Amino acid sequence: MVIAARDVRLTLGGAEPVEILRGVDLAVAAGESVALLGASGSGKSSLMAVLAGLERATSGSVEVTGLDFAALDEDALAVARRGRIGIVLQAFHLLPTMTARENVMVPLELQGADDARVRAEAELTAVGLGHRLDHYPAQLSGGEQQRVAIARALAPRPSLVFADEPTGNLDAATGARVVDLLFERRRATDASLVIITHDPALARRCDRIVELADGRLR
Repeated sequence: MVIAARDVRLTLGGAEPVEILRGVDLAVAAGESVALLGASGSGKSSLMAVLAGLERATSGSVEVTGLDFAALDEDALAVARRGRIGIVLQAFHLLPTMTARENVMVPLELQGADDARVRAEAELTAVGLGHRLDHYPAQLSGGEQQRVAIARALAPRPSLVFADEPTGNLDAATGARVVDLLFERRRATDASLVIITHDPALARRCDRIVELADGRLR
């Protein structure tokens, strides 16, 4: 299993704590694509944050790519994510002062790759942006920026990719092309994929759908 989460709970807040996740059990196999479907506020992004090691669960066990996330401190979690987990977000989050090539090179360089430039260019070419290597995010359309984000997430060859509402900031036609590309690149790299979405049509493209409501899986 790439993900083995058991009785995961997440409570946030001080004087009036709010229980966000209420005992989630989720297993994801190597190479599997899973859609995490649910309405806004159901806890989808919070669950992704826990599973990606960006947020620590209040209780329960979280094993990702064979590592016990509960046993790792913040620095160890950051190292654990490097090269193992790729993340594609709705808002792109590209570094505005870096070109497309440089944005994709960042995780490769953090991974210690000595061929980061070559690999970044190859990944951008694979997503159809070989002619936009030296363009900055502000010079790219929304769809192009999301393609750079996909290239950045997949260039280190992670075993697990999270995509949180990856088409949320795109029009329908552009979003459809980006989703096609995300699935194509996921298959090419043999990564497991977890897509967080409220779109049933997008969810149906995955091998399996799990639905989250009020912090619990149905």
